[in-house]
Amino acid sequence: MSTVDVLFPYYGDVELMKLAVRSVLRQSHSDLRLLVVDDGYPDDSIPAWFESLGDDRVSYQRNETNLGANLNYRKAVSLVTNDLVVMMGADDVMLPNYLEWLVDRAATYPHASVFQPGVVVIDENGAQVHGLVEQVKDRYRPSGRGVRILQGEELAVSLLRGNWLYFPAVGWRADAITSINFREGFDVVQDLALALDVTLAGGSLLLDDLAAFMYRRHSGSDSSWRALEGTRFDEERRFFLTMADEMDARGWRRASRVARLHLSSRLYAATLLPMAALKRNEKGVRNLGRHVLR
Repeated sequence: MSTVDVLFPYYGDVELMKLAVRSVLRQSHSDLRLLVVDDGYPDDSIPAWFESLGDDRVSYQRNETNLGANLNYRKAVSLVTNDLVVMMGADDVMLPNYLEWLVDRAATYPHASVFQPGVVVIDENGAQVHGLVEQVKDRYRPSGRGVRILQGEELAVSLLRGNWLYFPAVGWRADAITSINFREGFDVVQDLALALDVTLAGGSLLLDDLAAFMYRRHSGSDSSWRALEGTRFDEERRFFLTMADEMDARGWRRASRVARLHLSSRLYAATLLPMAALKRNEKGVRNLGRHVLR
C-alpha cells in the first residue's frame, strides 16, 4: 500500500467541490491524504462542512488572503510528504479506480515520473461531452494503445504542439513535482510549464488509455473567459517564446521550432475571433488577432 497525497487547491462552486471531495474519499485505494487549501472562497459554511466529514484523512486550511491560482498551487505542493501526488481539480471527479490505477502504474513502471490515465470529459451538469477542445486533444495525443512511455525531446515536441494532458487527472512522483514546483508568473499555462520542466529535468511520462477520471469543462471557467477576452494568449505567447529559448539551450532544435511557432495556440485564438466579433468585444478581437498573426 502507498499513501497518496491528493492536493486540493480550492476556489469555486461549493456543490461541485463537495462532489469532488466525495469522489476522493470513495476511492477503492483508501490510503490517502486529502490536503485542502481554500484560497478564501467567500462561503462561511465551508470549514464546518469539512469538519463534519469526520475523516482523519482530510486536512483543511483556509488562506487569510486570496493568493491566486499560481501561489495557491505552490503552497499546496509545499505540503507534500508522500511519494505520489495528485493536484485534484475542485470541480472534477475521480472515478473509484483512479488512485488504485496510479499506485499500480507507479509500482509497475518505477522509472516513470508523470502518469496520465484515460479521461471522460463532462460538462457542468455531469453530462459527457466531446467538443472542439477534446477533438484537438485527440489529434495531438500520441498514437498507440495501452501504456506508452514518452520522454526527452519527443515528449517536449508532443506537448508543445498541443497540450493533450488533463492536468487534474495527472499523477506525479513527489520528487518530480516538489523539486521543481510551478513557475511563478503563470496562471493559464502553469500546468504545461510544470510538465515541460519535469521533461527537461529528465522525467518520463506514462500515458494510459484506461479511464480513471472525469474532467469537468464548462463555459464559465476562468480559462474560457480569458480565452474570449484574448488575455490568456498574452501569457501563452510569453510562455512559448520562453520555452523556445530553453529548448534551444538544451539543444532540442525541433522542440524549439515547435514552441516558437505555437501553431495550436494561434489556431485556437483564430477559432475564437468570430465569437469575439459577434459579441462586439473589441479588446478580444484585437488581442486574438495579434496572437494569430504573430
